[in-house]
Amino acid sequence: MISLDTFFFILASGILLGGLYALMATGLAVVWTTLGVFNFAHGTFVALGAYVAWQVTQSIGGGAGFLLAAALSVIVMFGIGFVLHYVLVKPFERNTNLVLLAVITTLAAASIIENGILIGWGPRDKQITPPIEGSVGFFGASINLYDIVILLVALLTLLALALFLRRTSLGRAMRAAAQNREAAELMGLNVSMLFAITIGLSAATAALAGVFTGSLRFISPTFGADPLMKALVVVILGGVARFTSPIYAAFIVGIAESFSAYFLGLYWAPAVLFAMMIAVLLIKPEGLFGHRSKTL
Repeated sequence: MISLDTFFFILASGILLGGLYALMATGLAVVWTTLGVFNFAHGTFVALGAYVAWQVTQSIGGGAGFLLAAALSVIVMFGIGFVLHYVLVKPFERNTNLVLLAVITTLAAASIIENGILIGWGPRDKQITPPIEGSVGFFGASINLYDIVILLVALLTLLALALFLRRTSLGRAMRAAAQNREAAELMGLNVSMLFAITIGLSAATAALAGVFTGSLRFISPTFGADPLMKALVVVILGGVARFTSPIYAAFIVGIAESFSAYFLGLYWAPAVLFAMMIAVLLIKPEGLFGHRSKTL
């Protein structure tokens, strides 16, 4: 048996992990839903976003430097994601083997970005200095104040993205292109640009997740592999039928990882997550919160 304060500490840690995983996975799910391809470069988007922010914080310290670093990282990664659509996907969008070609091109992009990070910043581990210190009590457990801020910002970011997709004309156009590309083109929509914006938004949310993760742990050129794996588990577990599906799954994964790391050890936690993913694939392949059709 564990004490009540330990239980609440593990639960709070899992919820905080879930917020980060939701931020990582939602962008991946949006691209998967809209373009119908899996972006293997998504993990390196997280890593590159963290390195861009780290570079800014080396010049400007304090809370203002962190905020500027996060903003610049999001903007830069949106631009990179926007451009990469025209390089990685658009040349092959009419090809019958688009899915396979997208796997190859995004894997190539991931390798190029990872090696670019290695050349630009070197192999040594780095960490972004957290802008907030202190802790608060939570049912007897002590929770870092910065962790709570991360969770709130992640949830507000996802809420803003959901409102953008549902309430703005551009967001509704992106949803229309995701549901029926041919009909969207017949209505005069620039589908290629909409897809580029989709990948740009995915890269931007990945960058924000990278900034937060890079302030909690050390980052390295190969840092993107773990976020990609966690995002994949979340997307498969929750499904991509609705915008909220991977968000719900992210909190399940975060809590499951937190408890399994405590009871089974840190190295067994990934095995538990993969076991959950395999079980869902066998029982409900469309995901816990999915159905056969998909939409934003």
